[in-house]
Amino acid sequence: MPFDIQGHRGCRGLMPENTVPAFLKALDLGVTTVELDVVISKDRQVVVSHEPYFNAAFSIAPDGKPVEKKDQKSLNLYQMNYADIKRYDVGSNGNPAYPEQQKLKTHKPLLSDVIEQVEAYRKQKQLPAFSYNIELKSEASEYNVSQPEPAPFADLVQAVLAKRISPERIVIQSFDFAVLRHYKKQIDAGTYPKVRLAALVQNLRSPEHNIDELGFTPDIYSPYFKLLSQDKIAKLHERGLRVIPWTVNEIDDMKRLKSWGVDGLITDYPDRAKSL
Repeated sequence: MPFDIQGHRGCRGLMPENTVPAFLKALDLGVTTVELDVVISKDRQVVVSHEPYFNAAFSIAPDGKPVEKKDQKSLNLYQMNYADIKRYDVGSNGNPAYPEQQKLKTHKPLLSDVIEQVEAYRKQKQLPAFSYNIELKSEASEYNVSQPEPAPFADLVQAVLAKRISPERIVIQSFDFAVLRHYKKQIDAGTYPKVRLAALVQNLRSPEHNIDELGFTPDIYSPYFKLLSQDKIAKLHERGLRVIPWTVNEIDDMKRLKSWGVDGLITDYPDRAKSL
């Protein structure tokens, strides 16, 4: 398989994260996978967003005032209908942590809208098929607070994907292993189509420990890049896993990891990864 360059949240370093302009730009830069995050709104829509609230680093309320840090968590997307979510501007202020990011007025899209617009763009530009790596933003402490539990969450996502994207183009990833276990169970039962499953990891435990905890061997192991060594990559390959770390933004790190044998990279700067 070709080296997999995944545009993180589209291309957060260059465009407002998790927005349609970011995904289109990522395709222009030749990514093989668009990576994005999803949460659920009060009216059970699948919304593309990293946090289940409006991040004060870049969000502007409908009245034109920036969201304040003290208020951000109270703007719980799970308690808001999508029509209200869409009124917030998440691009005009830019993100101070990403000075190259273009500032433009844009909103949090629905997953269905992303697929529709990105697929139309792919056909118009005659681009090769790419994959979607969809992260279900889930943690046990937030069940029924800012998100549904894993089973209804996954069902909502799967309902959007069905008939829109062929399963071989889909990766489902999560830090919440309960989400991945649910997906595996549904795939094995034939309730969901076979998609690739990726275990996201940011803990210091060994890959062996994490895979044992997951309870099955996923298709992809995706740790924070600083947790990897050449030896760990080799051992994961022996178990038949692809290794795709996050979030790799410096060219020296990209080159080192590629020389160690990773199968791809998740990056905010797909333009920098092009040189690989």
